[in-house]
Amino acid sequence: MTLLLIDSASLWYRAYYGMPDTLVSPTGQPVNAIRGFLDMTARLINSYNPNRIALCLDGDWRPSWRVELFPEYKSNRLGDGDEEEEPDTLTPQIPVIIDLFDSLGFPILGADDYEADDVIATLAKTQRGPVRIATGDRDLFQVVSDKQDVKVIYLAKGISSHDLVDENWITEKYQIPGNRYGFFAAIRGDASDGLPGIKGIGEKGAALIVNQFQDMDSLITDVTSPTPKSPEKFVKKILSDLDYAKKATKLVSCAADVRLPDVNLQIPTKPVNPKKLEDLETVYGLKTSIQRVKSALKWL
Repeated sequence: MTLLLIDSASLWYRAYYGMPDTLVSPTGQPVNAIRGFLDMTARLINSYNPNRIALCLDGDWRPSWRVELFPEYKSNRLGDGDEEEEPDTLTPQIPVIIDLFDSLGFPILGADDYEADDVIATLAKTQRGPVRIATGDRDLFQVVSDKQDVKVIYLAKGISSHDLVDENWITEKYQIPGNRYGFFAAIRGDASDGLPGIKGIGEKGAALIVNQFQDMDSLITDVTSPTPKSPEKFVKKILSDLDYAKKATKLVSCAADVRLPDVNLQIPTKPVNPKKLEDLETVYGLKTSIQRVKSALKWL
């Protein structure tokens, strides 16, 4: 009864950059992200044999509540205005991907003022396991749980050589308890999201701290006490960046309490809109890739 949660934006970016831009529709429109997304989904289904699935979307890639906490959040990715900068030839492919999977009958979930990570964290918490999360985003390591059988299919090295991340993988990779990745990330920061972390500590220092304390609250309690247990070099750095430390946990943590519609996550036994799927297949020249998805779903 495996539930596969797809971090859609992460996959379509990887598909776009992983497939040649010479892939075009019969009318010359780029389809590299579309075909790559379909092919990756087929391979994920073949590998993990889910019977429940959801494509998770950003309702807002810079939620207002995160920006209020930290105005620089993801500001490094801003294009013109308030939109995320993305390649010109990727943008028109995204609605087609969503239409395709809607036609197939895959649940597509997002929520206003929340990111896909928040939607995924909520589903991982509220749905029965096993849960497998397909993403190239290490932020979702914080959702990993051996107890609830939640693992991340980590695609940073590509789908052919991906890692299946459990708590032991996190421990081996970062030398921290496997269930404290979120605390570790809050201290370390993440340049790709414009998050500096606590200034001057870095990844190795963050690992030392996370092995000593359970969470940010206990760390702050210690460094603000008359006799802190933390090394003096860390005490000074945390105290000098205390304002960031106090907001970092909420800023970095995936929200696991997003209000989502009650949808059936079961994979359908046939396309819910075969006519629309056939039209999209013809217009964009997607027969082979759609056949791969149907084959993986055992529809053929």
